[in-house]
Amino acid sequence: MPDWTYHPLRGAASALLGERRAQRTALRLLATIGSRPAGARLIARGFGHRHPPERLAGEVAGVPVRVRLGISVPPSLAHDVVRAMPPLGAGVVEVAPVTAADVDTVREAAAGRSLPLVVGGCDAAAQAALKPYVDGFTGDDDPRLVRNDGPDVGAAAAVLEEPDAVVLARPGVLVEAGPGWFARVVEAATPTAPAPALRDVGRDPRGWPAWWWALLVGLGMTGAGLGAALITLGPVLLWYDRDYLGMTLHELHAANHHLVHFLQHDRITMAGTMVAIGALYTGLAVGGIRRGWGWAREVYLLSGAIGFPTLFYFLVTGFVEPLHTATALVLFPMFVAGVRRAPHTPRWRLAPEGPEPERRRALVGQLLLIVTGAGLFVGGAVISVVGLTGVFVPTDLTFLGTDPVTLEAVNSRLVPFVAHDRAGFGGALMSAAVAITLLSAWGWRRGEAWVFWTLAVAAAAGFLPAVVVHGVIHYTDFVHLAPVYAGIALTATGLLLARPYLCARRD
Repeated sequence: MPDWTYHPLRGAASALLGERRAQRTALRLLATIGSRPAGARLIARGFGHRHPPERLAGEVAGVPVRVRLGISVPPSLAHDVVRAMPPLGAGVVEVAPVTAADVDTVREAAAGRSLPLVVGGCDAAAQAALKPYVDGFTGDDDPRLVRNDGPDVGAAAAVLEEPDAVVLARPGVLVEAGPGWFARVVEAATPTAPAPALRDVGRDPRGWPAWWWALLVGLGMTGAGLGAALITLGPVLLWYDRDYLGMTLHELHAANHHLVHFLQHDRITMAGTMVAIGALYTGLAVGGIRRGWGWAREVYLLSGAIGFPTLFYFLVTGFVEPLHTATALVLFPMFVAGVRRAPHTPRWRLAPEGPEPERRRALVGQLLLIVTGAGLFVGGAVISVVGLTGVFVPTDLTFLGTDPVTLEAVNSRLVPFVAHDRAGFGGALMSAAVAITLLSAWGWRRGEAWVFWTLAVAAAAGFLPAVVVHGVIHYTDFVHLAPVYAGIALTATGLLLARPYLCARRD
């Protein structure tokens, strides 16, 4: 489990299982998943871990390691630790001290390992018995080995500045700091360069960097959302809407007094979601991709990979909206240019570690934001399915005071027209939800104020129009709006808990 579940849920797990049993259960769960190639990749990618820089590679007891950072454990923990640590970012496992009675235990732990295993503090007989099964042997007198008893990330990163130094954490370090400790140390020890400024972009589009294209997509989405809101608050229907329906706004109102307001409520909510996506992409471009965070590009890519294909919902609804299509055709090439290559040079500047209680509160906030994002994705999927099938939910029909059969009798194209708006909103909501979930899961670092403001602006753009428009048109059914209220409460609480941590000064 990541830090954002480990720390917030640690107390409950300890109360339920007991502290020692909860720790061993967590370790065995990670070992079970991490022992399988697909499971190890899932943990590593799910935690947002990336390849460490080459300067952190080296050797331990003559054994090459990809990162000079590992863990030193007793034989009783070796089997599970060897399988759990690789996806967490450890480069080596030391088992120490080892006696002749521990030989079989160490042999079993070494079988099928995916990272170097060294043994320390063993006598000559145990060393001779284990030599064919492990990668090397360490000594207590090796000055290059620093066995770390404290969770201080900065101290561990400072040790790694020495090109031959190796940091081996004691088990208590991970118990105290959480499974993300290795990744935090690697990031702190990674050399970085200054982030590019606006003046570095240049005028030739052929030389524009990926982050600039991603920023243009974000600004384009924001502009498109604001334009959609202006249309909804003004004429509501454009010429192609009227041509498709064969009806004017007054005729729609005459057919059902609530129908125009219902269309406005769907479209203003969609417009707010588009602005939220624009805010998310803008933040990811400027705060993430520009500064070399590889995970920011992946968030942007995965969100867009869900959002752009929803254009093809028209194959089910039968209504092609020219403005929506034109916007997608303009923005998609920019989107591709924004993900065409991953950033290679780290250009971030991390804030120093702060008070641990501040981080623990922020982890609770992180969990709340991830839960909110996951809930929004489920909601978007449900709305898409409803829009492509039944179109209306029971509270919609209660508000309209009618049923689909009556609406189809008025105009056979009316229900497909509503379906287009509803399904499109569901697709946009899923796209925003992916960005919210992954930004919250991978971007939570002290001093990264852009993460706080990106999520705050996206939440305001997404939630406030939805609440206001429902109140204005008097569609205030509590069951219908309960997910919105829950999302607002979770987001506000999460951001308030995390603000001191995310917005901490870097100096």
